[in-house]
Amino acid sequence: MSTKKQDVLVRGQILHYLTDPGPGDDPAAWEYFDDGALWIVDGHVQSVGPWAAVTANLAPQVRKAASFHDHSGKLVLPGLVDTHIHYPQAGVMGSFGRQLLDWLNDYTFPAEARFADYSEAEKSAAFVVDRLLAHGTTTASVFATVHAHSVDAFFSAAEAKGLRMLCGKVLMDRHCPDDLRDSAASSRADSQALIERWHGRGRLGYSLTPRFAPTSTREQLQATGELFQARPDLHLQTHLAENPAEIAWVQQLFPERSSYLDVYAHYGLLGPRSIYGHCIHLTPAERADMAAAGAAAAFCPTSNLFLGSGFFDYAASTAAGMRVGLATDVGGGTSFSLIRTLGQAYEISQTHATPLSPMRGWYLATLGGARALYLDAHIGNFQPGREADFVVLDWAATPELAWRMERTRSLAERLFALMILGDERCVVATHVMGERVWSK
Repeated sequence: MSTKKQDVLVRGQILHYLTDPGPGDDPAAWEYFDDGALWIVDGHVQSVGPWAAVTANLAPQVRKAASFHDHSGKLVLPGLVDTHIHYPQAGVMGSFGRQLLDWLNDYTFPAEARFADYSEAEKSAAFVVDRLLAHGTTTASVFATVHAHSVDAFFSAAEAKGLRMLCGKVLMDRHCPDDLRDSAASSRADSQALIERWHGRGRLGYSLTPRFAPTSTREQLQATGELFQARPDLHLQTHLAENPAEIAWVQQLFPERSSYLDVYAHYGLLGPRSIYGHCIHLTPAERADMAAAGAAAAFCPTSNLFLGSGFFDYAASTAAGMRVGLATDVGGGTSFSLIRTLGQAYEISQTHATPLSPMRGWYLATLGGARALYLDAHIGNFQPGREADFVVLDWAATPELAWRMERTRSLAERLFALMILGDERCVVATHVMGERVWSK
């Protein structure tokens, strides 16, 4: 096997974040190079900076041999990170939803039941991975179904593209259709087998995935918590405080617990590498507890608007010290596009009179998501040694954007117009470990 280094050189308008800009848009939180260079060796960032400075340090023969991608005039960002998505629900996006519990019974459960057929899971996984890349998303935290082979199908599709992905089998042993029900014992055995098969294989990681507290017995939650506590390298994903009716149901099912979050905490499901979808209706005490535990929230604006669930308070959550990532929540969410999702995150922030700035918004879609998933040692920015996943965006992909961009006066104005008027049409190319895996 050849040991020759694979060198990639990228030119473009490069933006990446070093930390959260915060509500004051701290300019030290990001780096922007209007004529920038990204130098990649064997899939990892070697250096980033002004084109002239980076290329001046390259030997002529190295530069000549490198794969060169000229994206001058286009925006180059770290790959977008979707912190909460249900890949089996891609086929029910855009279904008349009413609200959460109706959505589950009318659309989610029938769609997931079809995954008893492995070919359905395989076709869906291939479709979703392709669409994520077409929308500039290179990493996601993914719910499968109760069928163990649904995880096999998704990880196989992700592995074929070399992606860094998290995924897990849904755990659900009550309050669901019989053909989607497992048990505390079988869910633990299935999860352990999947962990052995996939966790740490290439760029893949396993997430323990109880759907939400109402669909798991105390025994299943206890078994899952024991597994999570025993394996500090595992991730965990579930749902929390999405809908008032859901919260009332949890209180009815777990009267001995002080809150919805306390259910998860009691069973050992609250801690670092845990991420909870929605987190809309949290009390200040619950936010403080999540922050102290190192748990994260997945902000799902398109889904929350579509299902009428409420308005997540990003400003209050981050002020409390919580980790927060952006998420499409397909299929309650209405698009694979994190650009569209970012625009709706801004609109929701306006309901709290704390508008999400463009400088903080693009942080949320990149490094913020990587931090929420505890993957920022690998992805999320272009610091040397990071895996070189990135997306290339066209500022003027539509006539409306082009018209607006001609009238902007600053980077912040351009980024804001892009997050409000942009969508997947802006994606020119998506690269994984330096290699182009999708392009127009």
